[in-house]
Amino acid sequence: MSEFILEARDLELRFGGVLAANGASLKVRANERIAIIGPNGAGKTTFINLCTGYLKPQSGRVIFAGQDVTGLSPRTITRRGIGRSFQIPQLFTDNTVMENLLLALSAREGTWSPFLRLDRHPKREEMVALLDSVGLRDTAERLVRELPEGMRKLIDIAVALALDPKLIFMDEPTSGVSSSEKFQVMDTLTRALDARATTAIFVEHDMDVVARYASRVAVWSGGRIALEGTPDEILNHPEVRETVIGVGV
Repeated sequence: MSEFILEARDLELRFGGVLAANGASLKVRANERIAIIGPNGAGKTTFINLCTGYLKPQSGRVIFAGQDVTGLSPRTITRRGIGRSFQIPQLFTDNTVMENLLLALSAREGTWSPFLRLDRHPKREEMVALLDSVGLRDTAERLVRELPEGMRKLIDIAVALALDPKLIFMDEPTSGVSSSEKFQVMDTLTRALDARATTAIFVEHDMDVVARYASRVAVWSGGRIALEGTPDEILNHPEVRETVIGVGV
């Protein structure tokens, strides 16, 4: 069995004349925390979409837990054990936090019914445990649209965790979160991931977050990885400081 939970092998995808993925490759070990950084248009979100089934590569393979998942539908890939959260949380904002999580848990089990009373939902205890894991148990009865962005981010990730992934992709988990809240959000998030032994790959533009929470950093450029290494190695690299961070050397 491979030592890697995920292997993206030479992924290629063109949109007209634009090469959005240009031989993109990445190997990920279980329990790693990998940050993907790079300028806008470098192919970071395209890579996530290829690995999670929202886009199909024209060549290359995606191997997850030893199985080829290339080109499978997002629903099938989710059921195989790959989760995802989005830059803009994908939640039912006119429903309560509890309803959002119970819908996710029902989808996982294939037990959703419009006639199922939420106060008797068989996964209610698991819903409470998920909210506890992200520190938001007190929000269960609140409408999602009433909550600040930081809480919505955590709820979106809790919904992804409800599907019990072994690997989760997160697209800018601190985007829209105030600078005073970003470390609190990430501390809560990493505790929840550690408790479930969930491997994480996240796109991030905040280099303070990258330095503090990533075990490895991959720099995207032109649809593929240009550099990778530890946060210290990458964030002090002259080219990264100039083209990604925006600090002259």
